[in-house]
Amino acid sequence: MKLVQLSKRLLAAAGMVTKGNIVADIGCDHAYTSIYLCRAGIAPKVIAMDVNKGPLVGARAHVEEAGLASQIDIRLSDGLQKLVPGEADTVLLCGMGGLLMIKILSDFPEATASLKELVLQPQSEVGEVRMFLHKQGYEITKEHMLKEDGKFYVMMRAVKCTAPQVYETECDYLYGKLLIEEKNEVLLEYLEREQRLRTDVLAALSGLDTENARLRKESLNREFSLIEEARTRIMRKVDA
Repeated sequence: MKLVQLSKRLLAAAGMVTKGNIVADIGCDHAYTSIYLCRAGIAPKVIAMDVNKGPLVGARAHVEEAGLASQIDIRLSDGLQKLVPGEADTVLLCGMGGLLMIKILSDFPEATASLKELVLQPQSEVGEVRMFLHKQGYEITKEHMLKEDGKFYVMMRAVKCTAPQVYETECDYLYGKLLIEEKNEVLLEYLEREQRLRTDVLAALSGLDTENARLRKESLNREFSLIEEARTRIMRKVDA
């Protein structure tokens, strides 16, 4: 089998996994990430799981072709349903919405509680994911953001902590306290794009005087303020 070529976002997420950990790759699709984790020497074993039978047929074939059948266990599973508590150290969740990730982690609490770390790459509702992690007693220890094919991606690593973690501002949850503090340039580009989009919408609504338009303008102005707060904090650090 040829060397697995992962996308930039999947490589970045895989790179957050602690070396030597056994990984549960949830929503593994064709198991390319699972294969990469083993071939790169990051994970000695991967449990590759997906809710759909079709991708698992391809996953099994790819794993066998790679000669990794002894290291990668393929399972049909709805989220963590078929994961035995304690048999994996890390859960890897990529390429799905944040609310679905929250559901997967909430549906089988015993399996989730047995994990040492969570590596997540939510496609949406990223702020909700951060808030969920803190409410569940996790500390977000690392975040990364990149742009690939015109789309922005955020990935994070979280571990259980003894003291509750709480961000002080809504802005930190929406855009990532760690990303803001490290003055992440991709986040800055994302914020500037979001600012432009909202400016255009506000301009289009300026001549409307309906109740819906008023409510929409209020919402946009609030969003604009949060974006500007994050952007100002990054720029202040950049200029310092």
